[in-house]
Amino acid sequence: MRAPLAVVILAAGKGTRMRSALPKVLQPLAGRTLLARVLDTALALEPAQVHVVCGHGADDVTAAHAEYPVAWVEQPEQLGTGHAVACALPDIPDDHRVLVLAGDVPLVTPETLAPLLEGEHLTLLAARVEEPAGYGRLIRDGSGAVQAIVEEKDADAEQRAVQEVNTGLLAAPAGPLRRWIAGLSADNAQGEYYLTDVVAAASREGARVEARLATDPDEVVGVNDQAQLAHAERLWQRRAAHRLMRDGLRLIAPERLTLRGTVRFGADAAVDADCLLEGEVVLGSRVSIGQGAVLRDCVVEDGAVINPYTVAEEARIGAGCEVGPFAHLRSGTRLEAGARVGNFVETKKAQLGPGAKANHLSYVGDAGVGARANLGAGTITCNYDGAEKHRTQIGADAFIGSGTQLVAPVRIGERATIGAGTTVTRDAEADALTVGRSRARTIHGWQRPGLTPRSGSTEDDETPPASGSATE
Repeated sequence: MRAPLAVVILAAGKGTRMRSALPKVLQPLAGRTLLARVLDTALALEPAQVHVVCGHGADDVTAAHAEYPVAWVEQPEQLGTGHAVACALPDIPDDHRVLVLAGDVPLVTPETLAPLLEGEHLTLLAARVEEPAGYGRLIRDGSGAVQAIVEEKDADAEQRAVQEVNTGLLAAPAGPLRRWIAGLSADNAQGEYYLTDVVAAASREGARVEARLATDPDEVVGVNDQAQLAHAERLWQRRAAHRLMRDGLRLIAPERLTLRGTVRFGADAAVDADCLLEGEVVLGSRVSIGQGAVLRDCVVEDGAVINPYTVAEEARIGAGCEVGPFAHLRSGTRLEAGARVGNFVETKKAQLGPGAKANHLSYVGDAGVGARANLGAGTITCNYDGAEKHRTQIGADAFIGSGTQLVAPVRIGERATIGAGTTVTRDAEADALTVGRSRARTIHGWQRPGLTPRSGSTEDDETPPASGSATE
C-alpha cells in the first residue's frame, strides 16, 4: 500500500535573471503561470497535502493561485532549497512520502513522476543530457549506486564531465528526510543549504538511493531567464500540438499554433498556421479556422468557416456561418446558423439570426438582427449616447442600405427597407421604405482652393459658400 503523498513545491525564488518585476513563478507559460502548471501536475497525483513554499512576492503569488487547495508556507529568508523544504516539513506527518517539485520546472508530467512515489527509499528524478552545464551531477560509486549530487559550482573537472544530471525533483519518506535535512551544512560555494546534500546524508547512513531517468529530458528543463522561458513555451506548444493531432485535429502548420487554454473539436476540424486558441475553445465537426485567426473562449459549431485574421472573443458562431476575413467578434456575439459577418465588421453583444448578413465595414453593437436581414456596407448601430448603451432591434428580412446610422434605441420592422445614407432616429415601420438624406446639388464653376482656374469656365448664378462646401 502506497504511503500518503505530501507534495512540496519550491516557489520562493526571486528570479533575478528574468529581469522582471514579476516573481519567477508568475511568469506566463502557454497562458498560465509557471506555478499553475506545476500545481496542475501535483494535483493530478491525488496527494493528501500540497505545500507551496513562497518568499519573494509572496502576496502576489498566493493571490494569483487562490483557487488552488494548497497550504502556503513562507520562507522568510532564501537560504537554499534544503531550507525551503525544512520550512514545510513541520506540517507533514512522518508516515507520508514527500515529493519535492520546483515551481520553475513546469513541463514534467504526472506519468514521469509516478515512479518516484513507489517504495520507501530516497528516489531522484535524473536526466541524461548532451550539455549538462548548470546542473548538479549525479555521482555514482563503483557499483553504480548514487552516492552524491555535486552542484556545478562545487564540482571538479571530472565531475563536470558527467552527463547524468539532477533535475531537482525527488521523493523520500518524511521521517528520514526530516533527519537528513536537519544535518545539512551551508559550507559550499553558495553558502546555502542544498536539498541535494540529503543524498550524501542518506548514503552515509547506508540508506538506499535510487535515480529514475526521465525518458524525455525536455520535461525537466528549468526556467531561469527569458530565453529559457521562450524555450519552455515552444516545447509546451509542440507537445500540445502533437497531442491535438493524435486526437484528430488537423493542424496545417503545427509548429505555428499557439494554444493558451483547452480546445475540444469534432471530426475533420482544421486549423491553419499562426492561429491563437485561448481559454476554452470548442470547434465542431468540419470547422475551418483560417490563418492568423484568434479565438478566445469561443464555440464554433459544425461546418462554420472562420476566414483569416478574424478575432473572436467570448462568441458563439453557429453551424454553417462564415466570418471574416479581418472581422472582430467581441464579447456577447451570437451568430445563428448560416449567418455571415464579413471583412472589417465589428460586433459586440450582437445576435444575428439565421442567414443574417453584415458583409462589409460595419459596426453592430448591442443589437439583435433578425433572420435573413441584410446590413449594407458602412452600417453603424449608434449604441452609446455618452452615458448609457442602448439597443437596436432589426426585424427579419429587413434591408439596411449602405452608409446608414441606426441611432439607438430604435427598432427596424420586419421586411423594412432603409435607404442608403439614412440616419434613423425613430422606429422604422415594417414593409415600408424609410429614407432620410440631404438633397445633393451641383455648383458649376466652383474654384477649388489651390488649383489653377480652367480656361473658359463660367460662374453659376449662385455664389459658393466661403468654406467651399455646398449645403442645403
